[in-house]
Parts: sequence; structure tokens; C-alpha cells
Amino acid sequence: MENSSDIKSQFYQEKENLFNNPSLQKDSLKFCIRYSLLVEEFIYRTLAGRKIDCVLAASGSFSRRELSPYSDIDLMIIFREIDGNEEQIRELVALLWDAGIEISHTVRQFSDITRFLEEDLTSFTQFFETRYVIGNKSLYKEWTDKIFSVLSEEDKKRLIFQYFSDIKARHQKFGESPKVLEPNIKSSAGGLRDFHTVEWIYLIKNNTILSTQKEITQTEMFLDILKKEKVIDNRAVNRLLTSYSELLRARNLLHLQNRRKQDRFEFTDQEKIALLLGYNEHNWKQYMLNYFTATNIVYRFSRTLIKKYEEEITKPVSEFLSIDLDDDFSIKDNILFAKKEKRYTVSEMMRVFYYRGLHGARFHQKLRAMIIESALDVEEFEEYEISSSVFFREIMKLPHNVGETLSVMNGLGVLGAFLPEFRELVGFFQPGVYHCYTADEHTLIAIKNLEKLSGQDSTLGNLYDSLKYKDVLFMATLLHDIAKPKSISGHEIIGVEISETIMSHLGYGYEATEMVQFLVKNHLMMEQVAFRRNLNDAETLDNFTSLFPSRKALDLLYLLTYADLSAVSPVVWTNWKGELLEELYRKTGSMLDEKLSGEELLYEDTLATITDPKIANNQAVQSHIESIDDVGYLNLYSKEEINEHVREIESTSDVSVFFKKDNEFTNITVITEDTESLLSRLCGVFAINDLNIHDAKIFTRKDGIAIDNFNVTLFRSDKNVDEAKYDKIKGSITAAIRHELELKHEFEKVKSKWWRIENKFFKRKSKIKINFESYDKYSIIDIYSPDRLGLLYQITSKMYELGLVIYFAKIATQSDDVVDAFYVLDRNGNKIIESDYELITLELTNAIEELL
Repeated sequence: MENSSDIKSQFYQEKENLFNNPSLQKDSLKFCIRYSLLVEEFIYRTLAGRKIDCVLAASGSFSRRELSPYSDIDLMIIFREIDGNEEQIRELVALLWDAGIEISHTVRQFSDITRFLEEDLTSFTQFFETRYVIGNKSLYKEWTDKIFSVLSEEDKKRLIFQYFSDIKARHQKFGESPKVLEPNIKSSAGGLRDFHTVEWIYLIKNNTILSTQKEITQTEMFLDILKKEKVIDNRAVNRLLTSYSELLRARNLLHLQNRRKQDRFEFTDQEKIALLLGYNEHNWKQYMLNYFTATNIVYRFSRTLIKKYEEEITKPVSEFLSIDLDDDFSIKDNILFAKKEKRYTVSEMMRVFYYRGLHGARFHQKLRAMIIESALDVEEFEEYEISSSVFFREIMKLPHNVGETLSVMNGLGVLGAFLPEFRELVGFFQPGVYHCYTADEHTLIAIKNLEKLSGQDSTLGNLYDSLKYKDVLFMATLLHDIAKPKSISGHEIIGVEISETIMSHLGYGYEATEMVQFLVKNHLMMEQVAFRRNLNDAETLDNFTSLFPSRKALDLLYLLTYADLSAVSPVVWTNWKGELLEELYRKTGSMLDEKLSGEELLYEDTLATITDPKIANNQAVQSHIESIDDVGYLNLYSKEEINEHVREIESTSDVSVFFKKDNEFTNITVITEDTESLLSRLCGVFAINDLNIHDAKIFTRKDGIAIDNFNVTLFRSDKNVDEAKYDKIKGSITAAIRHELELKHEFEKVKSKWWRIENKFFKRKSKIKINFESYDKYSIIDIYSPDRLGLLYQITSKMYELGLVIYFAKIATQSDDVVDAFYVLDRNGNKIIESDYELITLELTNAIEELL
């Protein structure tokens, strides 16, 4: 017998050689087979010559011979009965660990088969995904025979339906789209686990274990079986094997890159791996395009087979209930069937997708497979007929299922074949921004989110339901990002020209085309104004309202803006953002309907408030309101809160602090005498208390009393502030205003502990950008930057040093990035002169970089 320390050193050396072999790193299947065989070889060597009364069987990825570098080496140790064999188990495990083979083992006995079948269906899976490694062969055969002998047809159905539920739950947790930008390689939709689940269902249905001593992976064996059974053809096998290998390669390299087990594929790792594979800093996103193509193919394949399995285990519906739709297609039990096997033209595919959307049906797996192959042919030979656009326009007019229909078209490759311009969006993404999905997926989710508005009792829901025809809105949503692959910057301008070409090609008229062009051109405008500008500034309202040729254009842009934002990621659309957009929509709508200027609208709002009996009959409150030249104050606070402010101002207190909770934020109002550094000091207090500022509103009375309002959350959890912290925060605010708190010193103290938090929360590195805009009364500075704790304090401190007085601020956080807008004047009350822009840009950039 070999010495365990010798085996260990040899194992480590050979493993290291394998892990550092560049050619094997790029060939994922060959690498996994070599690594799996290496582990098997050293298990044999470690246990050679020893009497083994049990079976050691590989399970998990080790069983599939798809072992990634830092995957668990799963071994199942099988006894007829465990009782009395505990010492042998300990000895076997110790021997393997002493030899450097760090196995993750489970011990099973024959009675476990029936126990797990009754108690834990999911764990039962491990029993039929095993491969003999060493030990008692006859015992292993007896074990595998028993697994399937206890499985009744009803058990199989239960297991398979459990897999269907597991897939749904896993996708909800890790990503329901195969185009999530930072996917889990194993568990997101279109990931490795989707493929494995299809294999498991096949094993159960066919009472078989895919086990062989041939030096191939289980995936290769499975695809070969499907080809022999004519489930898929050669073309599909090659496509699937290439795609699966791409995913497995990403996983292998991710493990090697981080020297540990990891399946979350983050932006930083994506770029590093692409560079390792020979891409450069300019084209590395092409690697991710290939990756997303692979996940979509795996997702498509798994969905097709799952539907096939579902149909096979579901009670068939009588052929008498089949309805002919036309010469090519029929429908039965809400499933669309092809009448004969053929390759479809684009027009025929559009027709069957129209039926799918109209009836809310799904495709039979054979029809689905034919559509996939037909779309590939169309794309390859660039076949197109004018007649197909008629059915596409009908799809866009459907009363429901438009988003779902387009999504399936995209998943099966039909949408890109039909619209070559859309094909460029497929798999396109922007690393380091707050989008969660590729551009094509984002676009289709936006359309689905519009359809979800139907029936909602809300401004957006009622507006959506009021539209008699929605096809123009859907077309604008489909095309709003169409030019991003050509240029992210200015894509809304380039998109206007592309939209005109597509709309003309599809046969739309002048009015529809003009409206879609307007919406594409302005699809970013509404959010930019709502989130970065003062909605109680007459000039802002006048400029925005002047964009619209009609009230209908405003209605459609509001809906498109909602669709765009809500489809970015689950966390981007918030009540706060919804309220800001609705406020802008309401004010703009009133100005268009009543032909009012911004000044007139704001005056009407103010007049309505000050003539209210509760205000008009209280001279102190009336004087207080008249001393604040900003109707936003009246919109922000209730009459009761305004009365409270007046009482505090009339009291002897030099600082008053109010806290209020809403669904998303803790709202903090500070009333004190205004100073040039007040905002900076307050931002500093929030920074040292680990609070994230989401919004800041600054109101100043004519007598110099400031009323500053902030929406904040806890930085670590992004949740409301615990009431137990209120007194500490209030004490810090009071001390800072009274100059009793050395903020710079406190800021430097807490900064030293932030690096741990920042490494966890901030992973993306966007560029710093500073823009200036001149309004009638103010200069506006827009600052784009990666987010950091204390960023707003750093910015406002530097502005104070530069002699800039902040009159209004709006803060918008987008994942790891911020877009802060400041309305400023110099200390003499003048706007910034253009010649100072360069100096201010340099100073602010340096201050932000110092924090980064």
C-alpha cells in the first residue's frame, strides 16, 4: 500500500498541473473529465488492497464527470445496513482526507430508499445520479435495481411535478430570465441546473441510471441518447453541447479565478475571464453575448423537454376536441399543433405566434422544435416576406399576451430573424450600470409590465385602460433602446432614424410613425426631469411642457417611462419615484389642458393652499408660508406639520428635528438658522451615522430660517431607521449645527471601518461626470459618480469651499451609482460663469476620487 503523504503530494501536484494547463482551461468538457478521472485514480490508489464491504459511488457533478475545480467531491458510501459499520466509515473518510481528497460524503443504507421517497422527494434525486467508483459491485447493482423497483408510476409523477415546482422556485430566487446580467451559472434560468433537471426527469421516466466507465461526461451521454431516440437532431446536439460547454467553461474559470467555489458571475469576473480567453478591453462584451446565447439555448431546450414530459404524463385530450385553425395549425386543450412536419416561412411563423397570443396557448414541443430550426434557417439565409408584417402588426394589436408572445418569439429566435435591428439588442448589455437584464430582455419585460397595469386602480392603470389602441405604445417600447448597440450615448437620437425605417418597413402610417419617433427620442426625458429637477420651478415646467405636441403624447410618454424604469430591475421602481413622475405628469397635464404657464400653475397651487380656512385664519402660519418662495413646501408638508413648524420657529429652540416614517424612507426635517455650510454639515452627520440620503429638499424663509428635508435609509440594510437611533441622530445634528462636533475628525474615524462595508456593497466602477446647465435663476450642476458612504458630504463640503451656495438638491441612487443635481449660486447670489466650469469640475472630481 502506498504512503498517504506520498499520495497526497502527488495528488496536489497533478491537480495543480491540471488547473494551470491553459489548453484544458479553455476546453471545459475535457478539463472536467480529466479532473474527475484524476480524483477517481487517487481514490483507487488510496483504497487499493483494502477490504471494502460497501460501495463508494460518485454523485453530483463528480458522478456526471463534470467536476469543476473547486466543486464538492461528492461521494455516496452505500451499505446494506449502516449499523455496525461506523468504524469502517470513519476509516474510509479519514484515509481519503489524509490523501488530500477532501470528499463531501453521505452514508446511505437500503432502507433510505423508501424513507426518502416518502419524506424527501428532492433528496431522493441523489440516489439515481450515481456512478460506481470502488467497492462491492454486486451491492451497487442491487442498490440501483431497488431504486427503480420501489418507484410506482404515481411516485414518478409526484417526483416530476416536484421538479417542475423546484425549477420555478429556483428561477424566482436566482433569476427567471436566461439573460440576467450577473447570473448564477448553475441556478439562474438557462443555467447548468436546468439541463441537469431535464436529465433527472428522463432517468425517472425511463428507469435508468446514466452510468458508464467511458471517458465522457453525462451530458454527452444524455444528448447521444436523445439523438438516437430522434428527440433532437445532429444540428441541435451540436448547438446544445457547444452551449453547455460554454457555461461549464465559465464556471471552471470562475473557480480558478477566485480559487474557490463560486457560481455568481459578476461583472468584474466576466471581464477578467473574457481577457483570459483572448478578448480585449474593447470587445470583451462579445464574450458575454456568446454566454447569453448559450444560456438561451439551454433554457429553450430545457423548456421544450419539460413541456414534452408534462404532456406525456398528463391525461391526453380526445382528438375530437381538436380545432383546425387553418391548413397548417390546429389547437387542442390550449396547445397549438402543427399538422405536418416542415420548415416554416417567416409569415407562417408570425401567423402561429398570432394564434398563440390570441388564444393564450402554448406550442406542442414538436411545433416548438420546428419553429426553432425554421428561425435559424431564416436568419442564415436572410429570408423575409412583406406579408409577415401584417401578422406582426396584428400581434401588436392583441388585447392581451403581447409581451409574452414577443418574449417567446425572442426566446425561439424568431423576433431577431424577423427584425434584424432587434437581433443586435439580443444579449447586449452595459456593465457597471443599474440594469439587471440584457437590452432585449429589458425591452420585453417593459411591455409585460405595461400589460400588468390593466385593471389597476391607479393613475397609470386607468390611463393604460383608457387607450383604445395600444400598438403604438408597444412599438415605442419595443424600439426605445433599439440604437443602444450602435451607441449608448445618444441612443435616443439615433433610435429616431432606426424607428422610422422599421415602422415604414412594417407598414405603419405617418401618424403612428411620428408618435413612435417622438417617444423614442424623449424616453429618457421624463425621468431626468422628475428625478433631477425641481418640479416647483416654473422654468423647469415650461421647458418640459413645451416638448409635447399633444396631451396624448404626454400620456404615452408617462406610460413608456414607467415601463422602462420598472423593467430595469425589481428594486429600481419605488413609490418615491412613482410619486415624482406622477407629480410631473399631473402638472404637465394641467398646463397642456388649461394652457397655463408654469408660473400660473404654481400660483394657482399656492393660492388654493393659502385661502384654505385653516391657513387663512392663522396669521402666523399665513406669514410663514408667504415667507417661503417655493410651493414645493406646501406640497411636501401637511397643514398640521406646517403648524408644528411655526410653533417650533416661534419657540426659543435654535434647532428643531422631526422624524417621520413612510413605506420606504425615514423622513428627517431640520429647522434652524441658515448658513452656507448647513447642508454640508447635515450630510456629514448622516454619513457618520451610516445613513444613506435619497432625497434632499431645501427651503429658506426670507428671514434666513432654513427648513431642510431628507429621505434617508440605513446604509447596510437600505431599510427605515430604527426609532431607537433618533435621539443619537438628533444629538449629532444639534452638535454639528452648534459647531460642537468636529465633523471632519468624526468622518475620518468612521471612514476607516467603511472599507469592509464598501467592498460588500460597491463593486462597480463607473466614471465621474459633471455637467452644467444654466437656468434663469440658478446654475444647475449634475454630478454622476459611483456611490460611496459619505459621498454627499464630500461633494457639499467641496462646494462650500468653492463658495457655492446650494438652494435645492435632488439625489437619485441607481444601484451602485448616484446622479446628484444641485441648484446653486455663488456667495454674491450670482449664477456660475462659464469660465469657472473647468475649475469646479476639476475640484469636485478630485474630491470624489479622494473618497473612491
